[in-house]
Parts: sequence; C-alpha cells; structure tokens
Amino acid sequence: MFIDTHAHLFDSNYDLDLDDVLKRATDAGVDKIIVPATDIPTSEKVLELIEKYSFIYGAVGIHPHESKNWESSLIERIEELAKHEKVVAIGEIGLDYYYDFSPKEKQIEAFKAQLDLALKINKPVIIHNRDSDEDMMEIIQYYKDTSLRAQFHCFNGKMEDAKLLVRMNHFLSFTGNITFKKADDLRNIVSGISIEHILLETDSPYLTPEPNRGRRNEPANVKYVAETIAKLHNLNIEDIARATSYNVFKFYGIGDKPKKSLTYQIGNNLYLNITNRCNAHCTFCDRLGEAEVSGYNLKMSKEEEPSSEAYIEQIGDPTKYNEIIFCGYGEPTIRWNVVKEIAKYVKNAGGATRLNTNGHGNLINKRDITPELKGLVDTVSISLNSGDPRQYSEMMGLDISHFNEMVAFAKSAKNYSNKVVMSIVSIQEVDTERARKVVEEKIGAEFRIRHFF
Repeated sequence: MFIDTHAHLFDSNYDLDLDDVLKRATDAGVDKIIVPATDIPTSEKVLELIEKYSFIYGAVGIHPHESKNWESSLIERIEELAKHEKVVAIGEIGLDYYYDFSPKEKQIEAFKAQLDLALKINKPVIIHNRDSDEDMMEIIQYYKDTSLRAQFHCFNGKMEDAKLLVRMNHFLSFTGNITFKKADDLRNIVSGISIEHILLETDSPYLTPEPNRGRRNEPANVKYVAETIAKLHNLNIEDIARATSYNVFKFYGIGDKPKKSLTYQIGNNLYLNITNRCNAHCTFCDRLGEAEVSGYNLKMSKEEEPSSEAYIEQIGDPTKYNEIIFCGYGEPTIRWNVVKEIAKYVKNAGGATRLNTNGHGNLINKRDITPELKGLVDTVSISLNSGDPRQYSEMMGLDISHFNEMVAFAKSAKNYSNKVVMSIVSIQEVDTERARKVVEEKIGAEFRIRHFF
C-alpha cells in the first residue's frame, strides 16, 4: 500500500530491533522501503540491507554533512557501489548551510560531482536541501536541459521553488513535519502540489509525525504522512497510497505498472476513461505520454476503446458515488453516442453525471449536441484554460476560432444541464482574473482553478 522512499535503517537506533521495525512496517501496509546512504561506510551498509531484505532498495552517496573530506577519487567508489541492481539512486546528496559541518565550497563540489555521476549512469538523485535555497536552485536550473531526475526529500522550501521544480519534472517528498501543529506554511505547499509529483517518506529515525512525535521514527509511521496529505487534497488515503506508489514506479522503476483502467475512483467519484483521442494538443496534457492520473494508468488506443456495456458493468449501482464523470485523457464527445448510452443508464438508476470536455463537441460531431445533454448530463465542466483567445489557441494547438466555439458551447449547455463549470490550469502565464471575468460575466458559468503542479 505504501512506499517509504527515505528511511536510514542502517542507523544505530535500529541495531537491536530492526526485524521488529520491519515487521511493524509490513503490518502497517508498507510494501517497499528505500534506504539512502550518507557516506561510504553507510553506502556499504545499504548494500548489506538490500541483499538481506527483498523489499528494501538503496541509494549510495555522500551527504553534505560528510563532504568536508570530499576528494574526486570518491566518485569511483560511489559508481562501483551504484552498480548493484537494487541501488536505485545516488543519494543522499545536496547542500546544508544550517549546520557548519562542511565548508560550502566542498559541499558544492561534492554535490555537482555526484549529480554528474547520476547523469553518467542514468540514475535519479535524492537531494537534501536546508537553508541553501539560492545555491540549490541555481545549480538545479543549470541542469534543467539534461536528463537529471531528482527527489527533493523532506521539502521545506518556498512555494515558487516547489512549482519550478515540478515544472522541471522533479518530485517532492514530505515527512512527519507536515503533521506538526506549527507547519501551516509547509502544509500549504503540500496542498498546492499535485499528487502526481509527490512521494512519501519518513526520514527515519528522524522527524517522527504526530501522534508519535518525541519517539524514534520508523517506516510504519509513513501512514500518518499519507493521512495528512489525503486530508490536504480532499482524497482518501487509498488514493494517496496508489498515486505515490505509481510515482515511485515512474521515478525509480520499483514495483509494477498498474493495469489500464476503464473506470477509476478518486474520492467518492467514479471517472470513466472514455478515450485518449482528442482534437486538441494541450501543452500541459500528458495524453501522449504516461496518460496517468492519481496512480491510474489511462493509456488507451482507439482499438482498445470498449463498448458502453463494458462501462455500465463496472459502474454497477451509480448511487454508490457522488458523480459518474465522463473524463479520461481524451475528449469524451468524440464518442458521444457511447457517452449518451452510459448517461442514460446512470440517470435511470438514480445517479448523477458530469461531462468533462474541452467544449468542442459541436465541431467534433458536426451538429449542435447541447440539446442532447438534457436529462442525461447534470454538470458540464469545460476546460477554458485561458480567457485570451490567442493564448488559448497556442495552449490548445488549435485555430483561434475554437475559442469562440467553446464559448458558444458553454452558453448553450447552460440551457440543457443543471450546471456549467469552466476551469483554467494554475500556470503563471494564464491571467486568472481575465479568465474569471470571461466565465462569470460573459458566459454566466461557475469558475474554477485546476492544479497543474
């Protein structure tokens, strides 16, 4: 159920009861654990652990605290240790200016050398950053056009840095400190980052979460971190476990890729993966990439698109859910007849329906389909993306005329559905207030902002 991506199990705190610690972890639903080293001796201990326990994986490297004695020859030893098939990363590496354990110059030298090694051997890195944001971001941005993949463990930086790191396709992980009473600023960052870019960790034996704060930390406590993230994102803990485990698979290659999902539950809503086909090519959409959301694999070819009966069978009793949502990683109105058949079943069975669309259904079907929404679709949710027609065109990869078609679809849909909601993605380039005015004043619909990061 959970993967703890950061636990120092070689620490002397576990010398007397490591097997008991691991038993409690598995009993708490922890399937796998990644153990990052801090120097050469602990890197060697990591190899001992990953050879002894099938569910433990490791990372090797020099922590900034230990970089005072850095020599370039150490790279050869780290590279040799990293050849083990269960060493999944170089780490824990980075910068720490809070303590004066190593000169800044040595820290930076060791950090850059290990980043270069990670690129050379094609492994991700696990990064430690404390009170060194300016130098850290400068170094990471230097590598932005490389294949560098980083997990920023125990993230405690600024929101703008978090968003920039996510846009560079790095991952952030959070530990027990997000449960602390005075950690509101950190919780705001967690709630502002999409689940698709978050990993779980404990940083055991440190940073024990509430309600066990003050005791030695251990991997079993990762469930408290997951519970807090679930609350901040209004999701179930199962959603967090599934999504973060898939993130580990994508980032570290650990575990199995989920099977393709025809329907997928998030919270108490059931989403229907109707198609991956779309008439648009949004710059922020992963339709042609992993096509993954909240730990579900939605990749689907045209030949794999099922009949309406297949969806109906999986829905069962629609009243078990708040809404049945026509969504997926494509444009549902491309299969409009299938959507209508399913919607008719759901409504006859007493369920609620929502259509997530780009608003091009009339163009796609070469007729006005909005009257057909009546009695079948309760809510229409349209991706506005931008209130600027030219920017909309650039973001969607479509002719500028599609903006007006989308607006016309939204206005007409108001006559045939209970509610129309229009949304934008939370990226800096989009003028939120301009979009809000278009939605609320020009169209008369509800306005919503979707997390992109």
